[in-house]
Amino acid sequence: MSRVGKSPITIPAGVELSIAGNVVTVKGKLGTLTQEINPEISLEREGDVLTVVRPSDHKDHRAQHGLYRALIQNMIVGVSQGFAKNLELVGVGYRASHQGQNLELSLGYSHIFVLQVPNEVKLNTVSEKGKNPIVELASFDKQLLGAVASKIRSLRKPEPFKGKGVRYVGEIVRRKAGKSGAKK
Repeated sequence: MSRVGKSPITIPAGVELSIAGNVVTVKGKLGTLTQEINPEISLEREGDVLTVVRPSDHKDHRAQHGLYRALIQNMIVGVSQGFAKNLELVGVGYRASHQGQNLELSLGYSHIFVLQVPNEVKLNTVSEKGKNPIVELASFDKQLLGAVASKIRSLRKPEPFKGKGVRYVGEIVRRKAGKSGAKK
């Protein structure tokens, strides 16, 4: 059995989980999420414990067993606690500011990037003197949060020579040596 798929999911207090056919809906204090699952994969609920059950050991069933268990677990954690990602802008003159859900990024190009961040994602920018600007993202939807953070990072990925670019806070960028000396 799948190590991920066989572990039960505990539903915390304040979270409502409903199963209608092959659609799972999770409601919590932060929002509501829905996920459609394969009709062959079944869900068994006993009190506040949910278990994902697969019909056979077929390769597709084994793969979906762990997948749907992880997706449902992320939905429950998201609506009860939420998720957060922080991005750091490393480079001279790199700036970040926001007005409402519009994020303005100056990343060393001749133009400024303006991104419309979805309403489900809370946006904040931190700019302190002497430190790199930080873009803080928070949401109850883990998939959407990762997609927005990835989009921002893709505007200027960290380069390996000077380490400049947009990176996740705590991300380690592997550095390369520059050009070696002239040939003799």
